Amino acid sequence: MFKHTKQLAYKVRVDEPNPIFAKHLQQAIGGVEGEIRVCLQYLFQGWGNRGPDRYKDMLLNTGTEEIGHIEMLATAVALNLEGAPAKLTEEIAGKNGTVEAILGGQDPRHVLSAGLAAMPVDSNGNPFNGSWVVATGNVGSDMLANVHAEASGRLLATRLWEMTDDPGMKEMLGFLIARDTMHQNQWMAVLEEQKDMGMPVPPDFPQEQEAQEFAYDFFVHSDGEVPDDARWTSGPSVDSKGEFGVREAEPMGEVPTLAPAEARPELHSTPVPAEGGFLRKAKDAVTP
Repeated sequence: MFKHTKQLAYKVRVDEPNPIFAKHLQQAIGGVEGEIRVCLQYLFQGWGNRGPDRYKDMLLNTGTEEIGHIEMLATAVALNLEGAPAKLTEEIAGKNGTVEAILGGQDPRHVLSAGLAAMPVDSNGNPFNGSWVVATGNVGSDMLANVHAEASGRLLATRLWEMTDDPGMKEMLGFLIARDTMHQNQWMAVLEEQKDMGMPVPPDFPQEQEAQEFAYDFFVHSDGEVPDDARWTSGPSVDSKGEFGVREAEPMGEVPTLAPAEARPELHSTPVPAEGGFLRKAKDAVTP
């Protein structure tokens, strides 16, 4: 179950409403780096978690926290839109006010569709895409995905912080950036706690069933020099199960051979020649 509290998770204050910044904030709500994505990602990972229970509880707590972040950002968008024109005539500064609004960076749908409120879309107006949500049922894989999700989210928040001079918005974003710091460390702590749980995913596949001679070699596909003392080219592998090496890439397979097109004339892979041609004869041969 979920419980709603009227107070926001953290204070949201806008000193100077800015409809253009409201549009930018939409990326932090419905974009690929946004809070809807991490909220659903952590919740679905938690709902599908089969143990240990403390990981399930951690995921569900953090996913619920992200709901509060969405609420904060939606409030920030609405407050920034309080300076937006509610009538088309108020937008007209030239011959075409709508065009000027778009060119100025505003989103007309904030007025037309949402009545000066936030929407579940990104900064370009694209609806949130559920295919961005990663929930594999494997704790190691999910934690690695979560580290990336929080890293891209923190990067977005810092860029938004740089884009505004509004003290209230900077304070709110500073809070979100700090929570992203915690969450990145949180997910990495799980991987550290479980040692090699996350490398490679899944860890329980019998390694003797893979082509082990290729498991730890860096394949070189270029003419450039590859340092033999790089972390990924020499020394023990990160999972402590092998030694890194370097290998020149070479073709190890066969030249692919497919059945000729005339073997399946009904697929029309090649044109059937005029009367008397080979494919025409083949067609006549298989046609009663």
